[in-house]
Amino acid sequence: MLVVRYRSCGRSWRRAHLVPRVGIQRQWYSSGNNENSKDDSHVVNRAKPTWTQHSDLATFLSYAQRSGLDPKSTTYVGTHYEYTVAAALFGYGFTLKRIGGVSDRGTDLIGMWTLPTRRTSGSSWPLALRVVVQCKYGSGRGRVGPQHVRELEGAFAGAPAGWRGGGVVGVLVGEAAATRGVRDALGRSRWPMVFASCSREGRVEQLLWNGRAEEEGLEGLSVGVRHGQDQSRWELVLLHHGQVARWRGTARHSEA
Repeated sequence: MLVVRYRSCGRSWRRAHLVPRVGIQRQWYSSGNNENSKDDSHVVNRAKPTWTQHSDLATFLSYAQRSGLDPKSTTYVGTHYEYTVAAALFGYGFTLKRIGGVSDRGTDLIGMWTLPTRRTSGSSWPLALRVVVQCKYGSGRGRVGPQHVRELEGAFAGAPAGWRGGGVVGVLVGEAAATRGVRDALGRSRWPMVFASCSREGRVEQLLWNGRAEEEGLEGLSVGVRHGQDQSRWELVLLHHGQVARWRGTARHSEA
């Protein structure tokens, strides 16, 4: 296993190797303080979706087949992408529930981001942040723009009860890597935000976050690329104090 890692290159930014086809972009990193946070992932169940026909990608595909939903329709493509994103981000510590619909007020997914264990004075506990997620599939061939950052800012006010106030991070997801305009908009925002690039096949190709997000407790996290024996095969990984962060079921730990 080979993990490519990049160190600091300035006060405001750190570099992260993203994907071979987009080269190297700059990534915000974390160094915040949230020492009193605890894992309360069970609160995800407080938010009630507006339907009962499906709850994940498998049940949605079954529902779509039974109901004859056109695979080319906006509803099908959008819902499929939202469930794909939820499944893909699970591998990075996210536990998400889809609430998108006509009354979603700009939020597609909500849930918790359980981060690798933090240690202090011989004790340890996981840090969990509430997250509100917007998925922008097919926005100009998958390209998210600064206007979508502003939309996400508005979603904070319209978020469901329990996902407002401190300790909430906004996550913007698109199919393509963030443009310079998006990175600049994130950097200017007063809201804690994360950007993720996720393909329609469920491959996470970019993760970055702004200075406000680091203040919410993303201490010690960075992003790297892990290659297998076949150098053409790779995956994006979160690094926790230089070690690959791993999640197995509900257990969260860092790989030595």
